[in-house]
Amino acid sequence: MRFGYLALNDAGGIWPDVLARELEQRGFDSVWMPEHSHIPASRETPYPGGGDLPEGYWQMMDPFVSLMAAAAATTTLTLCTGICLVLEHDLLDLAVTVATLDVLSAGRVVLGVGVGWNAEELRNHRPDLPFAQRYSAMRERVAALRAIWTEDEPHLDGRWERFSPSWVYPKPQQRPVPIALGNAGPTGIRHAASYADMWCPIDASLLNTSGRPDVDGGVQLFRELAVEAGRDPAQIPITIFAWNVPKPDRVAHYDELGVERVVLPPPSMSPVDAAATLRYLDSVGDIVAELGQPA
Repeated sequence: MRFGYLALNDAGGIWPDVLARELEQRGFDSVWMPEHSHIPASRETPYPGGGDLPEGYWQMMDPFVSLMAAAAATTTLTLCTGICLVLEHDLLDLAVTVATLDVLSAGRVVLGVGVGWNAEELRNHRPDLPFAQRYSAMRERVAALRAIWTEDEPHLDGRWERFSPSWVYPKPQQRPVPIALGNAGPTGIRHAASYADMWCPIDASLLNTSGRPDVDGGVQLFRELAVEAGRDPAQIPITIFAWNVPKPDRVAHYDELGVERVVLPPPSMSPVDAAATLRYLDSVGDIVAELGQPA
């Protein structure tokens, strides 16, 4: 099993270069940076986790700048967004940012993407895009990114994405950069099964065919949907974000399911200082040392 770490990535906590070095030295294979450009103070959309929204959600730094700091401090750590709100960016700027990070890190980037849960956050970025149509817009955006990264003169004339034949550089070292979809709901899981390079759901969000929480059933459903989409599910790696730190027997079970990586959560979704993060990494060190494998 490989182990990743989901950073809160707030300015008052452990800095990304320090964290990245610690993770690489401790046997983690990847760091995952989340993204919220802002949280509208109206708080119209309820927090999916229930209760009050933890403060860390509006304290996050830019994931790409932080991943570049992590890249400069490491040599093997995979640099991931977990997840990038892919619709809340200018398309061409996002393509160049990700490609630049991939070039400067020698091809270590995984772009984890999702549509987000906060309707008013998306509305501030994209007043033209109805929240209910965000999945179709994400499909078009992913296709556009892949075209930009691999074609000499990409162009698109879609419903949500339009740009004329253009030279867009740099091209990433990975052509294209792998795209991981974190969707686990009834609509999102079908999108992931249809066109994701990797699937990275939260274990607590996984549902079986009857709609009940069930990691095993959710993985089985994903693989069945991949077959329906004409894909070989064995060729789509699965990374699972753990809602809580899993016990060794749970990790072993994920391994039996064919999961390749477990991403451990931060100590809290509210900001903590660097010392608290390091103590937390010490506390999970045994599970990584015993069950992990080199990247």
